[in-house]
Amino acid sequence: MKPYQILLYYLYTPIEDTLAYREEHHRFCLENNLLGRVIVAPEGLNGTVSGLVEDCQKYMDWLHADPRFQAIQFKIESHDQHAFHKLHVRVKEEIVNSDLPVDPLKETGIHLEPNEFKELLNDPDVVLVDMRSNYEHNVGKFKGAITFDMENLRELPDHVAEIEHLKGSGKKIITYCTGGIKCEKASAYLLHQGFENVYQLHGGIIRYGLEEGGENFDGECYVFDGRVTTSVNNVNPNVISTCHLCGTTTSRMVNCANPECNEHLPICENCGWEMDGACSEACKAHPRKRPYNGVGYYPKKTEEYTPTMGFKSALGSFKPEKV
Repeated sequence: MKPYQILLYYLYTPIEDTLAYREEHHRFCLENNLLGRVIVAPEGLNGTVSGLVEDCQKYMDWLHADPRFQAIQFKIESHDQHAFHKLHVRVKEEIVNSDLPVDPLKETGIHLEPNEFKELLNDPDVVLVDMRSNYEHNVGKFKGAITFDMENLRELPDHVAEIEHLKGSGKKIITYCTGGIKCEKASAYLLHQGFENVYQLHGGIIRYGLEEGGENFDGECYVFDGRVTTSVNNVNPNVISTCHLCGTTTSRMVNCANPECNEHLPICENCGWEMDGACSEACKAHPRKRPYNGVGYYPKKTEEYTPTMGFKSALGSFKPEKV
């Protein structure tokens, strides 16, 4: 058994005093040696953290003991070490970037459990719609899924016309994303735009992989931690991405070592070392290029943020961030 775990979770639930709860949550993570990213917002909680197995269990028990968070469903993956380098617990306006005029607590697509989703995969009346960013679905997606060339969920309204033909078609529209959180709002938005028979994969790609083996997910699943990507399909795996530089098949995903570029691109191991982690000659020669670490994951430098900074928020020095 691996000594560490990575937890991924979210829950839409009202949080009244977000600043006070941010303090409490941050302190618990510090005291239990947890690292990762947690977002606290009036609409709910969204987090991905890593820690020793026993510390992760304390964290899950602590959250479930709070009546507001009893319904949180954790996606749990084993790991050899921490998947994060820092701890960030922040107050924001939303728990996922969207700006969509919807409220998942009032309306959202029908939840499909992983086993139900698997049963529908070969249904000719099912259309899968990927609600993730382009760099995510470029490295992995479900067979036959519709994808959008968008950087984030805020751009969804600009792409809805691409599936307009599904209105009134009688097709079952199943949205999916990494952990399920984007689909709560994306599926609600589709309903708001007049689409019918809208569903969502509850728990996302990660939960489907953990519980059902990830069948028919091609490539790797992009994740927002030090792993960069993770395998989810142990039934019929297939690599779909090719190296940005040489065109060979690869599932390695890196961030360009030039921080002013920072593109998320598939780059094979050989090209990674040859280009010193850069995606082009110009980026390789850039004066601010970061030293390549062989992985291509570079945590953001947040000099203004320290592990204990949040404890000053009661004095008004900590304000909610716009997503």
